[in-house]
Amino acid sequence: MFGGENFFLGKYEHPNGGKLTFAPSIPGHVEHRQLTNNSLNIMAGGFLACTPGVNIKAKFGGLKALFSGEGAFLLEASGNGDLFFNSFGGIVEKEINGEFIVDTGHVVAFDPSLDYKITGMGSFKSTMLSGEGMVMRFSGNGKLYLQTRNFSSIASWLIPRLLG
Repeated sequence: MFGGENFFLGKYEHPNGGKLTFAPSIPGHVEHRQLTNNSLNIMAGGFLACTPGVNIKAKFGGLKALFSGEGAFLLEASGNGDLFFNSFGGIVEKEINGEFIVDTGHVVAFDPSLDYKITGMGSFKSTMLSGEGMVMRFSGNGKLYLQTRNFSSIASWLIPRLLG
């Protein structure tokens, strides 16, 4: 995985063709994007499926990504073919022309033409100890895909109710 190999990707084929049905493991939306000699960065947990012409490799998101709570790696999907990725909740597609700041837990995928930094919104101490307030600061021109729900938020709401 560190060298960009395709880890844990299942391949399904049948000599006579057929139909393959797939669904994400979480309640939410599935987005389709046609890749034509281009690429898309997908956050951890967002990749669902692709056709054989699409190459998937892991990319290290940097040390700040490690502390963001969203995973240290992201996937780069490139090539030609159909790409499917999923979200927790709905997906909002946003065209970025300039700068945009969003909570790390809401980012699903983005064009590699967008530069980004992961930073804290609060003090260094509060951000590092809680993981809250971590944001991605995007700049440039390209598409950004956001999810309407956030795992951390739903977990922090559910846990006290489940534990009593």
